[in-house]
Amino acid sequence: MAGHSQFKNIMHRKGAQDAKRAKVFTKLIRELTVAAKAGDDLENNPRLRTAIIAARKANMPKDTMERAIKKGAGGEDTSNYEEIRYEGYGPGGVAVIVEALTDNRNRTASNVRSSFSKYGGNLGESNSVSFQFDHMGAIQYPADKVNGDKLFEIALEHGAEDVEIGDHFHEVYCNLSHLHSLREALSKSLGDPESAKFVWKPLNMVAVDNDTAETLLKLIDVLEDNDDVQEVYCNCDFPQEVLDKL
Repeated sequence: MAGHSQFKNIMHRKGAQDAKRAKVFTKLIRELTVAAKAGDDLENNPRLRTAIIAARKANMPKDTMERAIKKGAGGEDTSNYEEIRYEGYGPGGVAVIVEALTDNRNRTASNVRSSFSKYGGNLGESNSVSFQFDHMGAIQYPADKVNGDKLFEIALEHGAEDVEIGDHFHEVYCNLSHLHSLREALSKSLGDPESAKFVWKPLNMVAVDNDTAETLLKLIDVLEDNDDVQEVYCNCDFPQEVLDKL
């Protein structure tokens, strides 16, 4: 029985991993399709290049990528996706920004609002919390793949505003308009980054206790589980004890 129970646990974990992978693919396919509407010429479509990097990182099959791009570039996609940003406060007064790509504003707004309410937060008006963040380009490299000093030197030479050297990842931040040219420069010298995208970088972090941090993580999980939600950002300084559990 112990062996059967262990097998069931393994299959449950695999099922959860497969479901999460499917969610990631759904979001990436949507972004590839929308990005490709501006054309499939990668030289002139930096958004599509960024989407392809993200899809490769997620190990999306090549034919899946190509179908999504063809659907967008060929005019086969009749969905009218809109990019919408939601802003509000989570538990503990933490500022939260949610970026969505949706074909139904009412559905997405309702789901996002109910998620905030369920976990002790409040959805606010546009620009109610974004002043607490910098909207920037961010390029990430794994620390074990790239020398931090070399990355720092090349990044600053090509217009980076900030470089954060970490134990696990190195982050390069730049003006929104410089993201694609900076990524190209870094890719030529260091290879493709782990990710390159627009982000909301907190200006100041909010310290919270363990219980509040765990509730906030539940809110973030529910939001990220929504197919319409592409990214979630917050200015929470998570306690080390909570990070260790993760």
